[in-house]
Amino acid sequence: MFKDITLGQYFPGNSPIHRLDPRTKLLLMMAFIAVAFSVQNMWLFLPLAAFVVGVTLLAQVPLSYVYRSLKPLKWILIFMFVINLLVTPGGAPLWDWRIIHITTGGVRQAFYFALRLILLVSGTSLMTLTTTPIALTDGLERLLLPLSKLKFPAHELAMMMTIALRFIPTLLEEADKIMKAQLSRGADFETGSLVRRAKAMVPILVPLFVSAFHRADELAMAMESRCYHGGEGRTRMHVLRFSVGDGLAAAVMLALAALIIIVQARA
Repeated sequence: MFKDITLGQYFPGNSPIHRLDPRTKLLLMMAFIAVAFSVQNMWLFLPLAAFVVGVTLLAQVPLSYVYRSLKPLKWILIFMFVINLLVTPGGAPLWDWRIIHITTGGVRQAFYFALRLILLVSGTSLMTLTTTPIALTDGLERLLLPLSKLKFPAHELAMMMTIALRFIPTLLEEADKIMKAQLSRGADFETGSLVRRAKAMVPILVPLFVSAFHRADELAMAMESRCYHGGEGRTRMHVLRFSVGDGLAAAVMLALAALIIIVQARA
């Protein structure tokens, strides 16, 4: 179950997507999310989906990785789909039974939310799959650098977010090992009531939290022994620079956004 979570994992490669500046990826990711949430036409989700598939193929990342990133969300998708279906008013009534009222507006909003969540998770997974944690840290810090004049801890925030992303695969692997060890001892996580299954997770969560705190303590000691005192005065081995590829990627994203805006304005 834990192996299906791809957030924070890096897929090594030398594709044009891998070589993009991390600042470009972060900005384009934010633009992609804004465009996805602005879509109000079912057919306009097709170019967005084609964009995600095209970037995946260009990055030479197997489509199975993107599919795996969506598998853990199936219950969240179903739950949010049903909630939007039942509570969103508007449109022609489709089915009325006691307190349940389903309308065309609810069906449309439920599909919109599910598609937006799928695109959001797929795009975010692609960014982490094609960008190393160190590059993400540098890119995020450079984007937040103007705020440092207001005493905003840009370097510290970027470092914390990147460490969190870096240790997601490690903790998932640790949790998978603990679960297999408990299963070999006769533990049952699949049968019984919801309360019983929740109690069965305690033998997994307790050692996982202990391991996480132990790793955090080791990381803090390692950083302190290397005289780490924040980002002030630090230099980088690889200086970030925009390239022609970054300009082309920005142009493609702008063209996609312009296409969607124009089509929605004429609709």
